[in-house]
Formats: sequence, structure tokens, C-alpha cells
Amino acid sequence: MEMTGLLFYLVSILIAGGIYAILCLALNVQWGMGGLFNAGIAGFFAVGAYTSAIVTTAVSNRHLGGFDLPIPFGLLAAMLVAGVTGWAVAKICVRLKSDYLAMASVGIAEILRLVIVNEAWLTNGSLGISGIPRPFGDMVQGRGADLVYLAMVWLCVLLVYVLCQRLYVSPWGRTLRAIRDNEDSARAAGKDVDWFRLQTFVIGCAIMGLAGALSAHYFKFLSPSATEPLLVTFLVWVMLMAGGSGNNKGAIAGAILIWFIWSATEILTGRLPPEWITRSSYIRMLLVGLLLQFVLQRYRSGLIPEKSPKPRSD
Repeated sequence: MEMTGLLFYLVSILIAGGIYAILCLALNVQWGMGGLFNAGIAGFFAVGAYTSAIVTTAVSNRHLGGFDLPIPFGLLAAMLVAGVTGWAVAKICVRLKSDYLAMASVGIAEILRLVIVNEAWLTNGSLGISGIPRPFGDMVQGRGADLVYLAMVWLCVLLVYVLCQRLYVSPWGRTLRAIRDNEDSARAAGKDVDWFRLQTFVIGCAIMGLAGALSAHYFKFLSPSATEPLLVTFLVWVMLMAGGSGNNKGAIAGAILIWFIWSATEILTGRLPPEWITRSSYIRMLLVGLLLQFVLQRYRSGLIPEKSPKPRSD
């Protein structure tokens, strides 16, 4: 029984780690390839999560929709709505420099969070949305459902990784890295910098929406607490920096490593004296921050640094 419990605890870590890997790949498109400092990851994650929940749940008078559509429609809708939201944000903010873009994206993420909390007709407010279905939920129950969902999440990770890798080695990706490294030279070469940045932001936000949808279907319940910036924005940035910004493999490795450590710190802080339990989240942040400092001092470009693709011989 103990071994079974440990096995399915590992399965739960790998499912959450896969969702974080998708978020890291999305951020790597925006920051690692395009140099866009998006500090509002939680907002686009929340848009995707609530969109898929509304599209796939049964009819309810507690929130908008309840359209009871198949889960693939929910995932596609999550990507579409998050991408459109990203397009609206990018049209306003994409011309801002990195630090100003970060401040603007944080503000927009907070606006989205307040909409989720206060517009009860849309999201059921702080009470959240329940009854979110899982894939093959009628066919597989119990722990077997976790194994099925693990396979689905990592299939999505594989598909997103292939997409991001193809983008990275494509002429579009080379242009994007040229803009990231020297914007003035790219403009002088005739590249439409703002258009490329807008595309980059939209693609990254759509993938973040997919991660949010997968999270909603995993927990089968969604409330504003699931989209806290600490658990989404802060951790994802730490994962990408530790794994290797600009490298898709590094993004996945960083997500898995940091999530394992974050989960281990939960076990450690749970053994603290009662008067320290209330401060456990801050202690975990401190431990992860110290780890990031260690990694960046030893590996300045992350564990798997960026490597430009080799030029073609033809």
C-alpha cells in the first residue's frame, strides 16, 4: 500500500509538472525567443482555465454557459480565448520596453483576477466552478483516471514542444531572436518588429491558456485561488531561469526540477513547529529563491543553455 501511494504521488507530481512544462514553453516563446517580459502569466492561465470549464461543464445557473461540449472543444476554446486576450493586450502594450511591459502585464493580470472574483454571473465568483469533466471520465475511474490524464498531459507537452522547436529553427524564429538581440538592426533590415512581437505574445498566451485548461480538468474544480501569481507567474519564471531561457529542453527540465523541489519543500515545511506552519509558503519561496541563486551562480544561462541552430550547408 505504501508503494502504491508513493507511485500515485509521483503521478500527481508528473501531471502538475507537465502542466508547468507547457507554461514554461509558452514563456520561453515570449521571453526566451522574443525578449518579451510577461509578468501576467497567471491572467492568461486563468482565462484558459475558466474558458474550458465553462465550455465543458453541464448546464448551470451559477455561471455563464455550462455548454457541456466535449473536452477537445474546451481545450481549443481555451487557447482561442487566451490568444485573443493576448492579442488585445499586445496591441496596447507590446511596444513597451521590458520593465514597463512587465508592470503593464502584472496590472492586466490583476484586472483579470478581479473580474473572475467579482463577476459571479460569469465565473461564480469566489465559489468557483465544480463538476469539470476529465477525459474518458465515464470509462476510467479512480487511480486509473490519473494514469490516463498523465498520458494526455505529456502528449500535450510533446505536441507543444514540437511546435515550439519548429518555431525556434524556422526563419520566423531566427528573425525573432534577431529582434531580441538587436532591435535597431532588425528594424534597419526591414523587419516589422511590432508585428513579430505581437505574434509572439499571442502564441505564448494561447499556450498558457492550454495549460490553464489542463489544470482545470485535472482538479475538476476551479476557483480564483488556483490562479494565484505565486503558484503560476513566480514559479514559472523560476523554472525557466533555472532550466535555461531560450532552450525548449531547458524549459521542460526546469519545470520538472523546480516542481519536484517545490513539492519536497511542502513535505519539509509540514514538519515544522505549529507556530511556523502559517509561514510555510514564505519559507518555501525562500528555499526556491536560494536554489535559483545557486543555479544561476553555477550555471549563468541555466542548466541547459540556449544553443543557436547550426546554419544549413546548402
